[in-house]
Amino acid sequence: MVTIKEIARECQVSPTTVSNILNGKTNVSEATRQRVLAVVKKRGYQPNAIARGLRNQKTRTIGILVEDLVQFSTARIVDGIMERCERQGYRTIVQNLRLYSRWSDTWYENEEAYRSMLEPALQQILQMQADGMIYVAGHERLIRCFSEEFPIPAVMAYGYDRTGKVPSVVPDDEKGGYEITRYLISMGHQRIGVIGGRADNIHTAKRLMGYQRALYEHQLPFSPELVRYGNWKRDDGSRLLPQLLCQGVTAVFCMADQMAGGVYDYLDAQGKKAGADLSVAGFDNQEMAGYFRPGLTTMELPLWQIGQTAAGQLLARLEGKDGETAGCVEQLEIKIPCRLVERGSVRRVE
Repeated sequence: MVTIKEIARECQVSPTTVSNILNGKTNVSEATRQRVLAVVKKRGYQPNAIARGLRNQKTRTIGILVEDLVQFSTARIVDGIMERCERQGYRTIVQNLRLYSRWSDTWYENEEAYRSMLEPALQQILQMQADGMIYVAGHERLIRCFSEEFPIPAVMAYGYDRTGKVPSVVPDDEKGGYEITRYLISMGHQRIGVIGGRADNIHTAKRLMGYQRALYEHQLPFSPELVRYGNWKRDDGSRLLPQLLCQGVTAVFCMADQMAGGVYDYLDAQGKKAGADLSVAGFDNQEMAGYFRPGLTTMELPLWQIGQTAAGQLLARLEGKDGETAGCVEQLEIKIPCRLVERGSVRRVE
């Protein structure tokens, strides 16, 4: 690598002069500045970001710690983070804990296994002198990952920090559940079944709250027998749908597109069709939703926007900006709205 000293020697100036020119200082003549910049360009000099960071106590580097890149939600969130960081002149480093790849969903209550992967990753990010960190959860829940004394600013994406001191950027699940239910009601459905995720899951609880609010606003009674809980898997849809059909539902709100796929499977096996014999709505807008026949009406998770917002919150804090953006940093929960995607799986009833 070309060094400042080599540039200085070739230009017959001091290293301090070269440094001042590269840092935009104006205490040198224009002729000297142009001569130095010409040599810098010719030699392809690139400043050492790490060395500069050690001097300035800032590396303009953001650590991204993800629970598992294989989770469908993670890649889009990370892309949103990286795009925002790049746009503002920050580099990113990604640590992938691979928790789901290692232990599927059995690690949630295994604190020892979790920390065995978490602690080395945190230390590596800190050793690389990152200015701040964003933790990307595999799904929304309370997470014990930051200590009270964590030394750099941090933001949670798609999850909540147990200390209650780290801002969280999450989808507005409650409003999403409300809007998909209100849409089904607007299409004439009054007996709407629900296939939820795990009963103890935050996504499930919030989407169910939205469902109940929409029913209440339209003076429709909430019937617990119309709600069934699964585990976000495709076969939950085919396994639980018969129980709802026995209750006379005309539409089913599935809290994940995967489970809606199971509903399609069951209907197909019975010689029936989504959108004609039963209206079906999903949640997530995974790529598969557009491939179903008919295409699945669903709520789109704002994954990229969550990444963008999480990065924006962290960078606003790091740069100490005043005004509206910096003020948002103080919010402990930042909800990003979901978007209704209409396809052909819901029909109007009279």
